[in-house]
Amino acid sequence: MNWRRADTVVGGLVAAVLVVGGVLSWQAYQQQQAFDQMGSMMGTSMGSVHGTNPLWYVLGTFLVSAVIGGGYLVIRDEVTSRDVTDRSQNEMANPTDPEGDESPEGTTQPDGAINPESQPQARVLDLLPDDERRILEPVISSPGITQIELRDRSDFSKSKVSQTVSALEKRGLLYRERQGRTYRIYPSDDLRQSQS
Repeated sequence: MNWRRADTVVGGLVAAVLVVGGVLSWQAYQQQQAFDQMGSMMGTSMGSVHGTNPLWYVLGTFLVSAVIGGGYLVIRDEVTSRDVTDRSQNEMANPTDPEGDESPEGTTQPDGAINPESQPQARVLDLLPDDERRILEPVISSPGITQIELRDRSDFSKSKVSQTVSALEKRGLLYRERQGRTYRIYPSDDLRQSQS
């Protein structure tokens, strides 16, 4: 939906209500003033002959404007939040396939990719960037690997291995235990369960 156009239309409608209400209020005020002057000239009060009090026009104008504008904002926020929720749910349901096409049940897809439903571990590894995957694969295949051995297997610098392991540890994909001057690195329980 084109929200900019809808905002413009509703804004124009509220402005029109305010203008019409202002004109009617002004006319009612002038009419009341004219009747008051005529009544003072004639020595009687003509307030009972006079029409609606201008204050009612003012209050009615603000009430109608508030109902139109407020109702539109409530509807817009609900529709917008519903769209965002639906979109995020669709993206979470199909993170790698935006069209929503279902892949055949099996271990590999036609192009040779791994079917994530049959191998949850592969899904985690497929979603990771290459450098994190190069760190996590040896940890999964050899739980308890030291950080020094991991550096040799991944061909990363000492600082790159340390930073990547820390990032993966913060996300709960692995944990490390201190052993002397290095660490032993293990896959997390969730990752280990999805692996088996």
